[in-house]
Amino acid sequence: MAATLQTPAFRSPMVERGGISRIAPLPMNQARFGRHHLVPRSLSLLSQQSLHVIRLARASSGSDQAYGNNQFNSNGSWGLFLWTKQVLNFARSNFVPIALVVGIFLGFTNPIFGQLAVKYPLSKFSTAGIFFISGLTLRSKEISAAVEAWPAGILGLTSILLVTPFFAWVILQVNLSPREFVTGLAIFCCMPTTLSSGVALTQLVGGNSALALAMTVVSNLLGIMIVPFSLTNFVGGEARVSLPTMQLFKSLVMTLLVPLAMGKVLRHCLKSVAAFVDQNRQYVAMISATLLSIVPGTQVSRSKPQLLRVRPENLVAAVIMGLVVHLIFLALNAIIVGAFSFFCGGQESILAKRENARAVIIVASQKTLPVMVAVVEQLRGAFGEPGLLVLPCVAAHINQIIIDSFLVNWWIKKNQMAHFTKQV
Repeated sequence: MAATLQTPAFRSPMVERGGISRIAPLPMNQARFGRHHLVPRSLSLLSQQSLHVIRLARASSGSDQAYGNNQFNSNGSWGLFLWTKQVLNFARSNFVPIALVVGIFLGFTNPIFGQLAVKYPLSKFSTAGIFFISGLTLRSKEISAAVEAWPAGILGLTSILLVTPFFAWVILQVNLSPREFVTGLAIFCCMPTTLSSGVALTQLVGGNSALALAMTVVSNLLGIMIVPFSLTNFVGGEARVSLPTMQLFKSLVMTLLVPLAMGKVLRHCLKSVAAFVDQNRQYVAMISATLLSIVPGTQVSRSKPQLLRVRPENLVAAVIMGLVVHLIFLALNAIIVGAFSFFCGGQESILAKRENARAVIIVASQKTLPVMVAVVEQLRGAFGEPGLLVLPCVAAHINQIIIDSFLVNWWIKKNQMAHFTKQV
């Protein structure tokens, strides 16, 4: 007894089309087998599935041969894109410390910065630019917030002008050679707050920038009168300290108040400028941080000759001492703010608001270098070699900005995590 089955006849199993091998159509023929050659239907189906797999494999092989290089290039380009994006995100989130490190590196390796700093008042230009940007970004409601936070401002001014100068006497007890390093840091402790970095960092962290501006301007104006008193009592009573009060006052007005007022007037008169600044606050803050990096860069470039003459271990000791002093100031002001908030209203206190507390901690913990340089120039060698007096203060000035920039980045990431947790 015979059975009729449909079996594939492999007449032309492969054909060439466009250089790619493919399976040819397989017609089904009639074949006769004996009973002992009967083929199950499942085997026929299995053969068809196997041929389908072979067809896919051949097609895939041809595709790899034709497009393999393009696929590799595409994957490589995508990986490069992801890596570049990660680098840019890191640079954007850590822009302030990166800008400062780059500025210091350029100032140390390139003498042009020092020459420009001598020929042009770059520090004054950068400070004026920062305060002009502060005026552009200053909203009217922020001024109202600063007025409402006047107790926080008084507390910050007290710490800047009365509390932190006391550490000058503590620093003088340290035995370090040359003695000008210790004396210079003691003078640095008697200075008012920084002219630009405190405001810039407060803006970056989303603190009360108007409060930071108010403390900066008032402390520097009052400091003209209070600094001689602090130097006489904490640093050296035998040295008569006299400052050009009117000259410093005019310089601070032109560097701080005038650019701030110009920026605020421009924002108030031109609504398009205000809208543009508000829409691009991150990039405006980057411009402010770039201007901020000019100050330490020029100072390092100008101090490089004295820096190379000092024994490395003594310089490292002075740098560490300045770093420790700033960390003490941060901890002290954080304790003062926390105690004031606890004993004066708790959660209802002005300093219970995070933006006010952070503004006070940042601004009250920093000391200004330009005013210190002006003071040393007026001392006319009464406390030692001016270059050696200024050198550790340059390092302390740079350290405080770098440390506070990392603190600001930590606060920003903490805010982002809190916001993300709240959304979840």
